[in-house]
Amino acid sequence: MTEVGAPREERIRRTLEHLRNDTTDEFEHTTWFRPEEFTDTAIAKRERDLVFGRVPSIVAHGSEIPRAGDFFTLQLPRNNVIVVRQRDGGVKTLVNLCRHRGAMVEKEEKGRCRLFSCPYHRWSYDTDGSLRTITRDNTFGEAEREQMGLIALPTEERHGFIWVVDDADAEIDVAAWLGPEMDAVLASYDLSALVTVRSEGFDEPVNWKIMQDAFLDGYHIQYAHPNTAAKHIHTNVLAFDDFGRHCRFIAPRKSIDRWIEEDPGDTSLAGHVTETHFLLPNSTLLRQPDHFQLLTFRPHPTDPQRSRMEMRLIVPKVEDTEMTEERWTRIWDKNWEILLAVLHAEDFPLLRDSQVSMASANAGRMILGRNEVANQVFRRGVQTLLAQP
Repeated sequence: MTEVGAPREERIRRTLEHLRNDTTDEFEHTTWFRPEEFTDTAIAKRERDLVFGRVPSIVAHGSEIPRAGDFFTLQLPRNNVIVVRQRDGGVKTLVNLCRHRGAMVEKEEKGRCRLFSCPYHRWSYDTDGSLRTITRDNTFGEAEREQMGLIALPTEERHGFIWVVDDADAEIDVAAWLGPEMDAVLASYDLSALVTVRSEGFDEPVNWKIMQDAFLDGYHIQYAHPNTAAKHIHTNVLAFDDFGRHCRFIAPRKSIDRWIEEDPGDTSLAGHVTETHFLLPNSTLLRQPDHFQLLTFRPHPTDPQRSRMEMRLIVPKVEDTEMTEERWTRIWDKNWEILLAVLHAEDFPLLRDSQVSMASANAGRMILGRNEVANQVFRRGVQTLLAQP
């Protein structure tokens, strides 16, 4: 595997030095911000248009629609869409609106089909979005059929993920957006060989940036998760790489503690860390010793104080392991149940309360610390996009 930046084992050993010295990698400065960033409707509109309407973001792993005709529906920040696997193996994202009278073409959350048929007047569309039939067309009158297909959004499948820009007039180039470092990092993981074994979405009364921030933060673990994550992961200890738009950081697990006082020599410490990758604008990819977790956060189409979080467990196929299917299923079911329990019992209640407080008339400005490096990169990236003409 070709490594980007400092070798992984070297970065892990940097966390050992931090543990010995009660330090962490730091951003170059603290940053002030205001609560309006999480409550203001005008700011939210600019984010939908200038962030999600211009840059690629992940909507799924390709294994979720493996066969031609497999599809799922999705509410993006700007468009309600159908994401569908094509006969040639590609993927298209189609605006879920009949070009006749604007009815929703597909209401099912997911499925498989040969065509999409509008329930209002039964106009039908091929899975590539082209108009297939106008019912009773002998009485309908003239229509430019080639102009009446479902509108497509820019879509690309890369590194196992399906990426979409939420504007039909935009273009997409995932490699260019990721940049050479992060593109190479993701390529090294061969994520297209894995499968999404569990996934779920949660609609929460919380701004999407508050949600995203929580899952880039190594500073809160001891305090917000004392009986769960804090038993396993150290707080406020990160080995960090800043790739401009994106970043990655290693957080040590407490199983590494025996090496704080003992030189590990050439022993691999990879099994004692979690590595987090932030992919601007809205994805956190966690690399665990034997699997990945993907967290995505999308703003509500109109309400800045609502968002949708989606969580995916991405793992090796059962045939690529030495496990029986029963054991494989049991392990990932247990893993999933632990993740859900922490989300619902600890993360979500805290974040909902934070959103309520942000709406206070005299909330006052707030601050990101130098130790909150990934949060700093996230805010810097969003603010850069919002500053574009």
